[in-house]
Amino acid sequence: MNRQWAFIDTGLNDAAINMAFDECLINWHSEGKIPPTLRFYGWSAPSLSVGYFQKVENKIDFEAIVRHNCQFVRRLTGGSAVLHDDELTYSLVISESEPGIPKSVQEAYYTLSKGVLEGYKNLGIPAEYELEKKRSESGRTAICFEKPAIYEMVVNGKKLSGNAQTRKKGVLLQHGSLPISINTTMLFDLFQFSTDKLRERQRNGFSKKAITINQLTDEKVNDEILKKAFKEGFKNGLNIDFHPLKLSEDDWNEVKELAKTKYELDIRDTNLDKERANIDKTGRVHS
Repeated sequence: MNRQWAFIDTGLNDAAINMAFDECLINWHSEGKIPPTLRFYGWSAPSLSVGYFQKVENKIDFEAIVRHNCQFVRRLTGGSAVLHDDELTYSLVISESEPGIPKSVQEAYYTLSKGVLEGYKNLGIPAEYELEKKRSESGRTAICFEKPAIYEMVVNGKKLSGNAQTRKKGVLLQHGSLPISINTTMLFDLFQFSTDKLRERQRNGFSKKAITINQLTDEKVNDEILKKAFKEGFKNGLNIDFHPLKLSEDDWNEVKELAKTKYELDIRDTNLDKERANIDKTGRVHS
């Protein structure tokens, strides 16, 4: 018998709402208000999310973020920076004590990402797990899609999706970016490079490291096709059935309040002043 999960598609929202909603899912599941839940969402404007521990000083070009009308947010998960734009984003929450959830972060990725793998298969994309561990310090990059981590999705060695995970209050949250396309001009403009020549070399080499859904399908994929493929993928990959998650006005108010007090960061109002933007030397946005 399949396990019962809730499902919600929250549509397009700004970066702060999206990250606040994921944190609220953790809180609600920890409090027993919701069962294990899968969420689909999108971004109302291009948004750069950076990992919880990622340094942004001398790494992120905040003037370029303003220039490209991007939003900026710090995730509650680790990893490198992700430009969220033309993509489907998912998140899921499940108790750490749930049967079948490994204690190891990597093994939990493997288990929960079966839904992602099946979703790609439903689109006719021959995705597979990255199986090589890449721990080299010199191989680290500030840009998420430049290097796949173990058990992330690849096609012919090129990274296809980016995923991140955290565990809080006995709850595991995993969320991930499933790009339809990537605007590499915008992406590489958002980072600082020592020279423009180096920026262009990195940008030009990106196609050898990452690939997107539209590059792997004969027909352009719309939202309806994409969501159906990945919802069925999670259902079959994780052996679960879904029922709708319905939120009250109070629930949404809780999300909005958390977004306002913790995740909102309007670059235009900061005048690029880190102190006024409430960013410390590690780039962490304070609550």
